[in-house]
Amino acid sequence: MKTSSRRRGSAIVLNLSWVMLSWVMFPLAVFSLVMFSFGSAGLQTAVAQDAVAKDATSQKHAKYDFRRHEQVVAKAIDYLKTKGQAADGSFSAYGGPGLTALVATALLESGQSPNDPAVRKALAYLESFIQPSGGIYAPESTHRNYETCTAVLAFTAANRNGRYDDVIKKADAFIKGIQWNAEEGKDVSDPGYGGAGYGSHKRPDLSNTSFLIEALKAAGNDANSEAIQQALLFVSRCQNLETEHNNTPFAAKNPDGGFYYTPAAGGTSQAGDTPNGGLRSYGSMTYAGLKSMIYAGVGPKDPRVKAATNWIRKHYDLSSNPGLGENGLYYYYHTFSKALQAVGQDELTSSDGVQHDWRSELLAELARRQQPDGSWFNETSRWLEGDRNLVTAYALLSLAHALPHEESK
Repeated sequence: MKTSSRRRGSAIVLNLSWVMLSWVMFPLAVFSLVMFSFGSAGLQTAVAQDAVAKDATSQKHAKYDFRRHEQVVAKAIDYLKTKGQAADGSFSAYGGPGLTALVATALLESGQSPNDPAVRKALAYLESFIQPSGGIYAPESTHRNYETCTAVLAFTAANRNGRYDDVIKKADAFIKGIQWNAEEGKDVSDPGYGGAGYGSHKRPDLSNTSFLIEALKAAGNDANSEAIQQALLFVSRCQNLETEHNNTPFAAKNPDGGFYYTPAAGGTSQAGDTPNGGLRSYGSMTYAGLKSMIYAGVGPKDPRVKAATNWIRKHYDLSSNPGLGENGLYYYYHTFSKALQAVGQDELTSSDGVQHDWRSELLAELARRQQPDGSWFNETSRWLEGDRNLVTAYALLSLAHALPHEESK
Protein backbone atom coordinates (compact mmCIF):
# COMPACT_ATOMS: atom_id res chain seq x y z
CA MET A 1 0.00 0.00 0.00
CA LYS A 2 2.76 2.37 0.93
CA THR A 3 4.56 1.65 -2.33
CA SER A 4 1.38 2.22 -4.31
CA SER A 5 0.76 5.51 -2.51
CA ARG A 6 4.30 6.62 -3.23
CA ARG A 7 3.81 5.80 -6.90
CA ARG A 8 0.56 7.72 -7.02
CA GLY A 9 2.28 10.67 -5.28
CA SER A 10 5.15 10.62 -7.73
CA ALA A 11 2.75 10.48 -10.62
CA ILE A 12 0.81 13.45 -9.24
CA VAL A 13 4.04 15.43 -8.79
CA LEU A 14 5.18 14.49 -12.29
CA ASN A 15 1.86 15.49 -13.79
CA LEU A 16 1.93 18.77 -11.91
CA SER A 17 5.46 19.38 -13.21
CA TRP A 18 4.34 18.80 -16.78
CA VAL A 19 1.42 21.12 -16.28
CA MET A 20 3.66 23.83 -14.86
CA LEU A 21 6.19 23.28 -17.61
CA SER A 22 3.40 23.52 -20.18
CA TRP A 23 2.26 26.80 -18.64
CA VAL A 24 5.76 28.15 -19.13
CA MET A 25 6.56 26.56 -22.49
CA PHE A 26 3.26 27.16 -24.24
CA PRO A 27 3.47 30.99 -24.03
CA LEU A 28 7.13 30.80 -25.07
CA ALA A 29 6.21 28.64 -28.03
CA VAL A 30 3.40 31.00 -28.99
CA PHE A 31 5.74 34.00 -28.59
CA SER A 32 8.42 32.31 -30.69
CA LEU A 33 5.87 31.45 -33.38
CA VAL A 34 4.60 35.01 -33.44
CA MET A 35 8.13 36.45 -33.56
CA PHE A 36 9.08 34.02 -36.30
CA SER A 37 6.02 35.09 -38.25
CA PHE A 38 6.89 38.76 -37.82
CA GLY A 39 10.54 38.08 -38.68
CA SER A 40 9.56 36.07 -41.72
CA ALA A 41 7.13 38.78 -42.77
CA GLY A 42 9.84 41.41 -42.23
CA LEU A 43 12.29 39.40 -44.31
CA GLN A 44 9.70 38.88 -47.02
CA THR A 45 8.90 42.60 -46.94
CA ALA A 46 12.60 43.50 -47.27
CA VAL A 47 13.03 41.06 -50.17
CA ALA A 48 9.88 42.39 -51.81
CA GLN A 49 11.04 45.99 -51.39
CA ASP A 50 14.43 45.13 -52.88
CA ALA A 51 12.73 43.42 -55.82
CA VAL A 52 10.49 46.46 -56.35
CA ALA A 53 13.54 48.77 -56.22
CA LYS A 54 15.40 46.65 -58.76
CA ASP A 55 12.34 46.49 -60.98
CA ALA A 56 11.97 50.28 -60.73
CA THR A 57 15.62 50.67 -61.73
CA SER A 58 15.13 48.33 -64.68
CA GLN A 59 12.03 50.19 -65.80
CA LYS A 60 13.78 53.52 -65.27
CA HIS A 61 16.41 52.60 -67.87
CA ALA A 62 14.24 50.30 -69.99
CA LYS A 63 14.45 52.74 -72.90
CA TYR A 64 18.25 52.66 -72.98
CA ASP A 65 19.49 50.32 -75.70
CA PHE A 66 22.31 48.52 -73.92
CA ARG A 67 22.90 46.15 -76.83
CA ARG A 68 23.34 49.03 -79.26
CA HIS A 69 25.65 50.73 -76.75
CA GLU A 70 27.84 47.62 -76.60
CA GLN A 71 27.95 47.33 -80.38
CA VAL A 72 28.90 50.97 -80.92
CA VAL A 73 31.56 50.85 -78.21
CA ALA A 74 33.03 47.55 -79.44
CA LYS A 75 33.43 48.92 -82.98
CA ALA A 76 35.13 52.07 -81.66
CA ILE A 77 37.52 50.11 -79.45
CA ASP A 78 38.41 47.85 -82.37
CA TYR A 79 39.15 50.89 -84.53
CA LEU A 80 41.48 52.43 -81.95
CA LYS A 81 43.34 49.17 -81.35
CA THR A 82 43.71 48.09 -84.96
CA LYS A 83 43.95 51.37 -86.86
CA GLY A 84 44.56 54.20 -84.41
CA GLN A 85 47.60 53.16 -82.40
CA ALA A 86 51.20 53.54 -83.53
CA ALA A 87 53.92 50.99 -82.82
CA ASP A 88 55.26 53.08 -79.92
CA GLY A 89 51.88 52.98 -78.17
CA SER A 90 50.88 56.53 -79.05
CA PHE A 91 47.72 57.82 -80.66
CA SER A 92 48.29 60.78 -83.02
CA ALA A 93 51.63 61.66 -81.44
CA TYR A 94 51.80 64.92 -83.41
CA GLY A 95 49.18 66.29 -80.97
CA GLY A 96 51.34 65.64 -77.92
CA PRO A 97 50.78 63.13 -75.08
CA GLY A 98 47.44 64.66 -74.14
CA LEU A 99 45.78 62.97 -77.10
CA THR A 100 47.13 59.55 -76.14
CA ALA A 101 46.04 60.18 -72.55
CA LEU A 102 42.47 60.90 -73.65
CA VAL A 103 42.35 57.73 -75.75
CA ALA A 104 43.79 55.63 -72.91
CA THR A 105 41.21 57.06 -70.50
CA ALA A 106 38.42 56.41 -72.99
CA LEU A 107 39.49 52.77 -73.39
CA LEU A 108 39.74 52.26 -69.64
CA GLU A 109 36.38 53.91 -68.95
CA SER A 110 34.88 51.70 -71.66
CA GLY A 111 35.84 48.58 -69.71
CA GLN A 112 39.30 47.76 -71.05
CA SER A 113 41.83 46.44 -68.54
CA PRO A 114 45.10 48.25 -67.78
CA ASN A 115 46.72 44.96 -68.81
CA ASP A 116 45.13 44.99 -72.25
CA PRO A 117 48.06 45.15 -74.71
CA ALA A 118 46.89 48.37 -76.40
CA VAL A 119 46.20 50.09 -73.09
CA ARG A 120 49.46 48.89 -71.59
CA LYS A 121 51.42 50.28 -74.56
CA ALA A 122 49.61 53.62 -74.32
CA LEU A 123 50.36 53.88 -70.59
CA ALA A 124 54.02 53.05 -71.19
CA TYR A 125 54.14 55.80 -73.83
CA LEU A 126 52.67 58.29 -71.32
CA GLU A 127 55.17 57.21 -68.67
CA SER A 128 57.96 58.35 -70.96
CA PHE A 129 56.73 61.95 -70.54
CA ILE A 130 56.94 62.05 -66.74
CA GLN A 131 59.20 64.96 -65.86
CA PRO A 132 61.37 65.48 -62.73
CA SER A 133 58.98 68.32 -61.80
CA GLY A 134 56.14 65.81 -61.49
CA GLY A 135 54.44 67.16 -64.60
CA ILE A 136 53.61 64.82 -67.48
CA TYR A 137 54.21 66.70 -70.70
CA ALA A 138 56.39 66.90 -73.76
CA PRO A 139 59.70 68.79 -73.37
CA GLU A 140 59.28 72.46 -74.28
CA SER A 141 55.50 72.01 -74.22
CA THR A 142 53.24 75.05 -73.98
CA HIS A 143 50.37 72.79 -72.84
CA ARG A 144 51.76 71.54 -69.55
CA ASN A 145 48.50 71.81 -67.60
CA TYR A 146 46.38 70.12 -70.27
CA GLU A 147 48.85 67.30 -70.88
CA THR A 148 49.43 66.64 -67.19
CA CYS A 149 45.73 66.76 -66.29
CA THR A 150 44.73 64.36 -69.05
CA ALA A 151 47.58 62.02 -68.05
CA VAL A 152 46.36 62.10 -64.44
CA LEU A 153 42.93 60.99 -65.63
CA ALA A 154 44.52 58.08 -67.53
CA PHE A 155 46.78 57.01 -64.68
CA THR A 156 44.03 57.20 -62.04
CA ALA A 157 41.74 55.12 -64.28
CA ALA A 158 44.56 52.55 -64.66
CA ASN A 159 45.80 52.60 -61.07
CA ARG A 160 45.81 49.11 -59.55
CA ASN A 161 47.53 48.12 -56.31
CA GLY A 162 49.04 51.59 -55.99
CA ARG A 163 51.06 51.26 -59.18
CA TYR A 164 50.70 54.94 -60.08
CA ASP A 165 50.24 56.42 -56.60
CA ASP A 166 53.55 58.27 -56.64
CA VAL A 167 53.10 59.51 -60.21
CA ILE A 168 49.64 60.86 -59.41
CA LYS A 169 50.79 62.50 -56.17
CA LYS A 170 53.63 64.35 -57.89
CA ALA A 171 51.46 65.35 -60.84
CA ASP A 172 48.83 66.66 -58.42
CA ALA A 173 51.44 68.89 -56.78
CA PHE A 174 52.66 70.05 -60.20
CA ILE A 175 49.30 71.21 -61.53
CA LYS A 176 48.57 72.98 -58.24
CA GLY A 177 51.93 74.70 -58.59
CA ILE A 178 51.10 76.22 -61.99
CA GLN A 179 47.53 77.24 -61.11
CA TRP A 180 46.98 81.00 -61.33
CA ASN A 181 47.05 82.13 -57.70
CA ALA A 182 49.20 84.02 -55.22
CA GLU A 183 52.16 81.73 -55.84
CA GLU A 184 52.07 82.88 -59.44
CA GLY A 185 51.88 86.51 -58.35
CA LYS A 186 48.13 86.83 -58.99
CA ASP A 187 45.80 88.66 -56.63
CA VAL A 188 42.33 87.29 -55.92
CA SER A 189 40.85 90.32 -57.69
CA ASP A 190 42.54 89.28 -60.95
CA PRO A 191 39.87 87.79 -63.29
CA GLY A 192 42.25 84.91 -64.03
CA TYR A 193 42.78 83.98 -60.38
CA GLY A 194 42.32 80.26 -59.69
CA GLY A 195 42.28 79.23 -63.34
CA ALA A 196 44.58 77.19 -65.53
CA GLY A 197 45.44 77.59 -69.19
CA TYR A 198 47.71 76.92 -72.13
CA GLY A 199 51.04 78.56 -71.45
CA SER A 200 51.18 79.78 -75.03
CA HIS A 201 48.19 82.12 -74.51
CA LYS A 202 49.36 83.78 -71.27
CA ARG A 203 45.95 83.51 -69.62
CA PRO A 204 43.73 80.81 -68.10
CA ASP A 205 40.57 79.47 -69.72
CA LEU A 206 37.54 77.44 -68.71
CA SER A 207 38.44 74.38 -70.79
CA ASN A 208 41.82 73.94 -69.10
CA THR A 209 40.35 74.79 -65.71
CA SER A 210 37.64 72.16 -66.09
CA PHE A 211 40.34 69.58 -66.84
CA LEU A 212 42.23 70.85 -63.79
CA ILE A 213 39.23 70.35 -61.49
CA GLU A 214 38.55 66.91 -62.94
CA ALA A 215 42.17 65.86 -62.47
CA LEU A 216 42.29 67.22 -58.91
CA LYS A 217 39.11 65.29 -58.10
CA ALA A 218 40.48 62.10 -59.68
CA ALA A 219 43.70 62.48 -57.69
CA GLY A 220 41.72 62.45 -54.43
CA ASN A 221 41.15 66.12 -53.61
CA ASP A 222 37.73 66.78 -52.11
CA ALA A 223 35.45 69.61 -53.16
CA ASN A 224 36.62 71.83 -50.31
CA SER A 225 40.31 71.62 -51.16
CA GLU A 226 42.01 74.97 -51.60
CA ALA A 227 42.96 74.33 -55.23
CA ILE A 228 39.44 73.33 -56.26
CA GLN A 229 37.85 76.26 -54.44
CA GLN A 230 40.28 78.66 -56.11
CA ALA A 231 39.41 77.11 -59.46
CA LEU A 232 35.72 77.51 -58.65
CA LEU A 233 36.21 81.26 -58.32
CA PHE A 234 37.57 81.37 -61.86
CA VAL A 235 34.77 79.15 -63.17
CA SER A 236 32.17 81.43 -61.57
CA ARG A 237 33.71 84.41 -63.35
CA CYS A 238 33.28 82.63 -66.69
CA GLN A 239 29.50 82.66 -66.25
CA ASN A 240 27.18 85.27 -67.66
CA LEU A 241 25.64 85.85 -64.26
CA GLU A 242 26.28 88.69 -61.85
CA THR A 243 26.63 87.29 -58.32
CA GLU A 244 28.73 87.78 -55.21
CA HIS A 245 31.20 85.44 -56.93
CA ASN A 246 31.31 87.37 -60.19
CA ASN A 247 31.64 91.12 -60.59
CA THR A 248 33.42 91.08 -63.94
CA PRO A 249 32.22 93.70 -66.44
CA PHE A 250 30.87 90.96 -68.72
CA ALA A 251 28.44 89.45 -66.21
CA ALA A 252 25.71 92.10 -66.56
CA LYS A 253 26.08 92.61 -70.32
CA ASN A 254 24.72 89.21 -71.33
CA PRO A 255 23.08 87.76 -68.19
CA ASP A 256 21.76 84.52 -69.70
CA GLY A 257 23.41 82.13 -67.19
CA GLY A 258 25.59 80.38 -69.77
CA PHE A 259 29.40 80.19 -69.83
CA TYR A 260 32.12 81.44 -72.16
CA TYR A 261 35.85 80.75 -72.58
CA THR A 262 37.60 83.24 -70.30
CA PRO A 263 37.15 86.61 -68.58
CA ALA A 264 40.95 87.06 -68.37
CA ALA A 265 43.15 89.22 -70.60
CA GLY A 266 40.21 91.28 -71.83
CA GLY A 267 37.79 88.35 -72.09
CA THR A 268 37.22 85.87 -74.91
CA SER A 269 34.28 83.83 -76.15
CA GLN A 270 34.73 81.42 -79.03
CA ALA A 271 31.12 82.30 -79.91
CA GLY A 272 31.96 86.01 -80.26
CA ASP A 273 30.73 89.20 -78.61
CA THR A 274 27.31 90.70 -78.10
CA PRO A 275 26.61 94.17 -79.57
CA ASN A 276 27.04 95.78 -76.15
CA GLY A 277 30.44 94.19 -75.54
CA GLY A 278 29.28 91.11 -73.66
CA LEU A 279 30.64 87.61 -74.28
CA ARG A 280 28.32 85.07 -75.86
CA SER A 281 27.62 81.83 -74.00
CA TYR A 282 27.93 78.51 -75.82
CA GLY A 283 27.25 74.84 -75.26
CA SER A 284 30.55 73.12 -74.57
CA MET A 285 31.67 75.74 -72.07
CA THR A 286 28.30 75.88 -70.32
CA TYR A 287 28.36 72.13 -69.70
CA ALA A 288 32.04 72.33 -68.68
CA GLY A 289 31.15 75.12 -66.26
CA LEU A 290 28.20 73.24 -64.79
CA LYS A 291 30.25 70.06 -64.36
CA SER A 292 33.06 71.98 -62.69
CA MET A 293 30.70 73.67 -60.23
CA ILE A 294 29.16 70.36 -59.22
CA TYR A 295 32.60 68.78 -58.76
CA ALA A 296 33.48 71.78 -56.58
CA GLY A 297 30.50 71.10 -54.32
CA VAL A 298 28.06 73.73 -55.58
CA GLY A 299 24.52 72.48 -54.92
CA PRO A 300 21.41 72.44 -57.12
CA LYS A 301 19.79 75.35 -55.25
CA ASP A 302 22.74 77.67 -55.85
CA PRO A 303 21.85 80.53 -58.27
CA ARG A 304 24.83 79.61 -60.45
CA VAL A 305 23.64 76.05 -60.98
CA LYS A 306 20.04 77.18 -61.49
CA ALA A 307 21.07 79.73 -64.10
CA ALA A 308 23.29 77.25 -65.97
CA THR A 309 20.51 74.65 -65.94
CA ASN A 310 18.03 77.18 -67.32
CA TRP A 311 20.44 78.04 -70.14
CA ILE A 312 20.76 74.33 -70.94
CA ARG A 313 16.96 73.93 -70.99
CA LYS A 314 16.70 76.78 -73.49
CA HIS A 315 19.49 75.47 -75.72
CA TYR A 316 19.17 71.68 -75.47
CA ASP A 317 20.59 70.26 -78.69
CA LEU A 318 22.51 67.21 -79.91
CA SER A 319 22.73 68.15 -83.59
CA SER A 320 25.21 70.95 -82.90
CA ASN A 321 27.34 72.64 -80.24
CA PRO A 322 24.92 75.45 -79.28
CA GLY A 323 26.42 78.76 -80.29
CA LEU A 324 29.23 77.16 -82.32
CA GLY A 325 27.50 74.81 -84.74
CA GLU A 326 29.81 71.96 -85.78
CA ASN A 327 32.86 73.56 -84.17
CA GLY A 328 34.08 71.46 -81.25
CA LEU A 329 31.05 69.17 -81.57
CA TYR A 330 32.60 66.04 -80.06
CA TYR A 331 34.29 67.94 -77.27
CA TYR A 332 30.78 69.28 -76.62
CA TYR A 333 29.31 65.79 -76.47
CA HIS A 334 31.80 64.77 -73.82
CA THR A 335 31.19 67.82 -71.59
CA PHE A 336 27.43 67.38 -72.14
CA SER A 337 27.55 63.77 -70.93
CA LYS A 338 29.86 64.35 -67.97
CA ALA A 339 27.86 67.34 -66.74
CA LEU A 340 24.46 65.67 -66.94
CA GLN A 341 25.81 62.54 -65.26
CA ALA A 342 27.15 64.77 -62.47
CA VAL A 343 23.75 66.48 -62.17
CA GLY A 344 22.25 63.04 -61.57
CA GLN A 345 19.12 63.40 -63.68
CA ASP A 346 18.16 60.85 -66.30
CA GLU A 347 15.71 63.17 -67.99
CA LEU A 348 15.82 66.85 -68.76
CA THR A 349 12.86 68.99 -69.79
CA SER A 350 13.75 71.63 -72.35
CA SER A 351 12.14 75.07 -72.26
CA ASP A 352 9.61 74.04 -74.93
CA GLY A 353 8.21 71.44 -72.52
CA VAL A 354 9.74 68.39 -74.22
CA GLN A 355 11.14 65.76 -71.87
CA HIS A 356 14.46 64.36 -73.05
CA ASP A 357 15.98 61.01 -72.13
CA TRP A 358 19.38 62.50 -72.76
CA ARG A 359 21.28 59.23 -72.37
CA SER A 360 19.30 57.46 -75.08
CA GLU A 361 19.30 60.51 -77.33
CA LEU A 362 23.08 60.88 -77.06
CA LEU A 363 23.58 57.18 -77.83
CA ALA A 364 21.32 57.45 -80.88
CA GLU A 365 23.12 60.55 -82.17
CA LEU A 366 26.58 59.05 -81.75
CA ALA A 367 25.48 55.75 -83.30
CA ARG A 368 24.12 57.70 -86.28
CA ARG A 369 27.38 59.58 -86.72
CA GLN A 370 29.72 56.58 -86.29
CA GLN A 371 31.71 55.67 -89.42
CA PRO A 372 31.64 52.13 -90.89
CA ASP A 373 35.16 51.48 -89.53
CA GLY A 374 34.01 52.31 -85.98
CA SER A 375 35.58 55.76 -85.75
CA TRP A 376 34.14 59.26 -85.63
CA PHE A 377 35.47 62.48 -87.11
CA ASN A 378 34.28 66.02 -87.56
CA GLU A 379 34.33 67.55 -91.02
CA THR A 380 34.70 70.88 -89.24
CA SER A 381 38.24 70.16 -88.13
CA ARG A 382 38.78 73.11 -85.77
CA TRP A 383 40.52 72.15 -82.49
CA LEU A 384 41.86 68.92 -84.05
CA GLU A 385 38.41 67.41 -84.49
CA GLY A 386 39.38 66.13 -87.92
CA ASP A 387 41.57 63.63 -86.04
CA ARG A 388 39.75 60.31 -85.76
CA ASN A 389 41.63 59.19 -82.67
CA LEU A 390 40.77 62.31 -80.70
CA VAL A 391 37.15 62.43 -81.79
CA THR A 392 36.67 58.70 -81.18
CA ALA A 393 38.07 59.17 -77.68
CA TYR A 394 35.58 61.99 -77.04
CA ALA A 395 32.74 59.80 -78.31
CA LEU A 396 33.74 56.87 -76.10
CA LEU A 397 34.04 59.12 -73.05
CA SER A 398 30.59 60.52 -73.86
CA LEU A 399 29.11 57.01 -74.00
CA ALA A 400 30.88 55.87 -70.83
CA HIS A 401 29.27 58.70 -68.88
CA ALA A 402 25.90 58.24 -70.58
CA LEU A 403 25.68 54.56 -69.57
CA PRO A 404 23.07 54.35 -66.78
CA HIS A 405 25.02 54.06 -63.55
CA GLU A 406 23.02 51.28 -61.89
CA GLU A 407 23.28 49.06 -64.92
CA SER A 408 26.97 49.72 -65.51
CA LYS A 409 28.11 48.28 -62.18
